[in-house]
Amino acid sequence: MKPQQQTVSLLIRENSQVKITNRSIKLELLLDNSQINQYANFQFHNYLFGLHQKYQSLKEGLVADYIPELQKANPEWFGISIVTTTGQIYQIGDYQQTFTIQSISKPFVYGMALENYGREVMLNKVGVEPTGQAFNSIELDQKNNRPYNPMVNAGAIATTDLLTVDSASKRLEQILKMFSCYTGREHHLDWSVFLSEKATGSKNKALAYLMHNSGMISNNIEETLDLYFQQCSISVSCHDLAMMGATLANKGVNPLTGKQALNKYYVQNVLSLMHSCGMYDFAGEWAYRVGLPAKSGVSGGLVTVIPGKCGIGIFSPLLDAKGNSVRAIRVCEQIARDFGLHLYNAVEPICDLAFWM
Repeated sequence: MKPQQQTVSLLIRENSQVKITNRSIKLELLLDNSQINQYANFQFHNYLFGLHQKYQSLKEGLVADYIPELQKANPEWFGISIVTTTGQIYQIGDYQQTFTIQSISKPFVYGMALENYGREVMLNKVGVEPTGQAFNSIELDQKNNRPYNPMVNAGAIATTDLLTVDSASKRLEQILKMFSCYTGREHHLDWSVFLSEKATGSKNKALAYLMHNSGMISNNIEETLDLYFQQCSISVSCHDLAMMGATLANKGVNPLTGKQALNKYYVQNVLSLMHSCGMYDFAGEWAYRVGLPAKSGVSGGLVTVIPGKCGIGIFSPLLDAKGNSVRAIRVCEQIARDFGLHLYNAVEPICDLAFWM
């Protein structure tokens, strides 16, 4: 049989440092698709292993302490999960460790509100402009009488307020059901975190009453706040985050169950807000360095979406001064760099993600 010439991506792992190189190798036997896929999967698992080892030793950052229950997180927890739009799963580390979703709930609840009210109503209620301010800053768009965007606390509270038209308990059930469509499993609240958030959420309460005073939200202030604290207290894992990201990457369809979690008509709106506003007051630098839609949470979670390809979920509770997971940011920066995933990348990537996945 004539040897076949094929270019493949090889990974070399040396002293926990990840190195990648492209080499043209001569295959003495013609490999069928299943053998090539098996080789590629093995290589990508090796790549993730190297990434996890490299950044596990990174000790920068602090565990969130302004919500007392979050202080209990183990700073050593670190998990990475990637789910492709074809349903392939790659995971390493503490990918099954549960934590509360916190601000990562915001784009998904916003998507739910978009389905209920449509773009124009939502745009009238909540803006789409990045603030450059901290996620919990008391700053509103006075000119348009609305919060600046749904990724900051004010905008998220205003979005949640639109979901309390019926009853808060019914809406919580619908929110949990919505997240189940994204992840393919049932979700529950971490009630201890909810009670902790409710007891210490004075700034969020101030925001709600300030918005109510300006007519930005309804009279259901306490119901709205409870529902907002509850949506932030939903328990997830970084595998769940990867599933949620993969669903958005797959036009709103869960790649494993086939269920439509979000109308594809609104996927672009959710992803554009994640890209411009999803990383708090680090959003501009994130777009500059990584260039992908993402959303972080103060419990240490991060979901990143590579449209048409996959979702990435990372969990590590060590946060930087802006409330983002230090390890998660470093991992995403390297993945984007190695595979040329920045939305505006014009350089030939070191490795072809399509081959590895």
